[in-house]
Amino acid sequence: MDDPSAVGTVRRFAVDLAQAVDLGERKTADIAIVAAELATNLIKHAEDGSVLARPVRRGDDVGVEILSIDSSPGMSDLSAMYADGHSTSGTLGIGLGAVARLADRFEGLSVPGRGTVLAVQLWRTAEPPSAWADGLTRPLTGETVSGDCYAVRERSGRRQVMVSDGLGHGPLAAAASQAAFNIFHTAPDEPPASLVERLHRGISHTRGAALTVAEIDPDAGVVRACGMGNIATSVVTGDERRSLVSMPGIVGHGRAVIRQFEQQFGPESLLIMHSDGVSDKWSLAGYPALSTSSPLVIAATVLRDAGVRRDDACVLAARSTP
Repeated sequence: MDDPSAVGTVRRFAVDLAQAVDLGERKTADIAIVAAELATNLIKHAEDGSVLARPVRRGDDVGVEILSIDSSPGMSDLSAMYADGHSTSGTLGIGLGAVARLADRFEGLSVPGRGTVLAVQLWRTAEPPSAWADGLTRPLTGETVSGDCYAVRERSGRRQVMVSDGLGHGPLAAAASQAAFNIFHTAPDEPPASLVERLHRGISHTRGAALTVAEIDPDAGVVRACGMGNIATSVVTGDERRSLVSMPGIVGHGRAVIRQFEQQFGPESLLIMHSDGVSDKWSLAGYPALSTSSPLVIAATVLRDAGVRRDDACVLAARSTP
């Protein structure tokens, strides 16, 4: 968001998404207001601001999600900004009260000097349960598609996630990750190691990918992960961060060395996975309440602060319960 004309572009794109998923006339009008308000606030008050708008689905329901992300100035009391007419220099202005009222789900995190993340969802029927895992992707600067992707599935009690980084970037990298995405969602109920073996065979017609599949097992208190290539997988519990090993290689090509590893994973633990388009120097320290935020806000914060522009980037965050 670097020019006032971008506000209209964001509003029109959000309306197009709402119409594409048949959100309904009233919700589509609400989306237009929310998108314009968030975009205008970024233009007026934020630095390095960006907006993401995308369709979302939970079960049989669909909606539109809009994220507003900026690097500064941030606010010490985000909740005070919900009051109509409350505006001070360096804040997002007077529109958050209206945004919060129109949204089916509204969440924000702001830290002075570090910036703000706002996540807004409007759904066609009713607000679904909170997500236990979510993520974001961003293409290399200058590309229109990302070769990175993430996927989430819950089947027969297994809570599984995947992060894939198609080799290189652009459409061919995106095709490799899309093939992995499709196999992940249609594969039978099986542990991470078996899934990675299936993926290794299934995407051999593509250029291949660095890829990791992880499974959170709340009953056993562990997370299991199996991967090849440079997908970073970390368990964060309080101030402690532990990494899970990914084997060398490319899923889809060459000889596969497939090994599954596990780490302890308690009710307060977070699983954070990302491609090499995100620096591994990130830390959740210094962000009050971030560890209790939704997986989406956590992923957006890590991507904002650790993502690099010279590569596609993907971050996924998950916990054992929503």
